[in-house]
Amino acid sequence: MADESDIITRMEDGDAEIRTGLDRAIAGSSKVFAWAIFVAFLITVVEVFARYVFDSPTFWAHETTTFLIAAIFLIGGPVALARDKHIRVRMFYDAAGPQRRRTLDIFNSVIALLFFAGLAYAAWVMVGKSWFTPTGALHLEGTGTSWNPPTPALLKLLVLICVAAMFVQTLLHLIEAIRRDTSAGGE
Repeated sequence: MADESDIITRMEDGDAEIRTGLDRAIAGSSKVFAWAIFVAFLITVVEVFARYVFDSPTFWAHETTTFLIAAIFLIGGPVALARDKHIRVRMFYDAAGPQRRRTLDIFNSVIALLFFAGLAYAAWVMVGKSWFTPTGALHLEGTGTSWNPPTPALLKLLVLICVAAMFVQTLLHLIEAIRRDTSAGGE
């Protein structure tokens, strides 16, 4: 039984890297969004049965599955940032002392904020073009198929939401890094 408790302890320690309430909410929401993968799987199973068993393929299954998987992929960015599982050269970071880690965290956050600000601007422009006509009338961009769902417009809005969330997360991480006590007992 020691192995089970060790695994549980390691799993609980994984949550120790969550730094803010926003990170906790985003990481917690990932459990809800994970069900979208199951929904995409069910839609695919329905499509296979409809197509190969009943010789009656659907016109909506492929686009719906693609939308769900793309949305899950986009939400992965804020979730990875919330869990502090983003790409980092751990070899250098882990070898650094508390003060140097704090400096690296501040530098990384500033660079990330600049990146997310530029990405948010680009996403804002994309959303405007996909949600409104040149005259300003609301018209959601569709896929152009016979079903023509507005999934491109919805995904572009999700890009903006995810980038805005990562900007706020990074800003909170920057504030935390600036305030972090790196004295002997601070970490």
